[in-house]
Amino acid sequence: MKTYRIAVIAGDGIGQEVIPAGIDVMKIAASQAGFTCDFTQFPWGSEFYLKNGRMLDADAVDQLMKFDAIYLGAIGDPRVADHISARELILPLRQRLRQYVNLRPMRLLPGITSPLAGRAAADIDMVCVRENSEGEYCGIGGRLHAGTPDELAEQTGIFTRRGIERIARYAFTFARTRPRKMLASATKSNALQHAMVMWDEVVGEVAKDFPDIEYRKYHVDALAARMITAPQTLDVIVASNLFGDILTDVGSAISGSLGVGPSGNINPDRTTPSMFEPIHGSAPDIAGKGIANPIAAIWAGAMMLDHFGERAAHDGILKAIEGVIGNAKVRTPDLGGTAKTADMTKAVTAAMVAR
Repeated sequence: MKTYRIAVIAGDGIGQEVIPAGIDVMKIAASQAGFTCDFTQFPWGSEFYLKNGRMLDADAVDQLMKFDAIYLGAIGDPRVADHISARELILPLRQRLRQYVNLRPMRLLPGITSPLAGRAAADIDMVCVRENSEGEYCGIGGRLHAGTPDELAEQTGIFTRRGIERIARYAFTFARTRPRKMLASATKSNALQHAMVMWDEVVGEVAKDFPDIEYRKYHVDALAARMITAPQTLDVIVASNLFGDILTDVGSAISGSLGVGPSGNINPDRTTPSMFEPIHGSAPDIAGKGIANPIAAIWAGAMMLDHFGERAAHDGILKAIEGVIGNAKVRTPDLGGTAKTADMTKAVTAAMVAR
């Protein structure tokens, strides 16, 4: 029987509550599909930082290389500055493990009401392919003359032809798997005359290899507006690190809740483990109350199984999620209900067993 080794970093806040839910569902899906998942827990995160002065073990990457994938909950704690928690855990893992694709579905599930009036599930069904290793989040820059009137900060974005080409090629290839075969590129080449002009040129060159894909480029501000005013006209979006980060939060918001949005940090070359996580944060305001929505974490787990090639297990989880959300009997507070995390988890697992 095939066994997949999965490193678990539940992290902070509600990550500690939703990741166990995802594990429970993945175990059921695995048993039904004839494989197993072996989960190994790691205590990394903000609590680890407060005790040890670092977010991860010094040899964390070496430890993670032994696994087939990583399952991440959420990172962030009011006691630890955000730039420390992100810069010392999430971003290093994405970069050092060469997870250069961030894949984020943005979909309105049947049974959830979008904040956009009159929109149904068929109107909001997008996927963002976000460049995940360079761009605006590469970490190059610094500050000088701290605390003086002459203080300055520089943050440099790095764009390489190789980085743009590989993310564009992944996005166009992914668009071929979608019924509408459409791709929109987020740019700002009217203002960023070096990086984004190069982005446009390289994406345009790759587009020539995909004549079957309807390709358009949009200035990122216009694209954000289009996601709200005409989401049904968008399908796959390819974007830089910063632009993709912002646009996917817009996409999740119009999908009804950040609590349902999953993501995958993917190394398409499969030379290192990919990492799957819900897009929501650690939500310290509700942590410990048992009311976090586990759907995003469960869906992220399904994406992981799909990455392993276990498509049937992925589809089974998605059908269970759709069934639970669609019948509207179980709703966590973010969806307008009073159900607990455990209630939603129980409903999804019951739907899995009943199939």
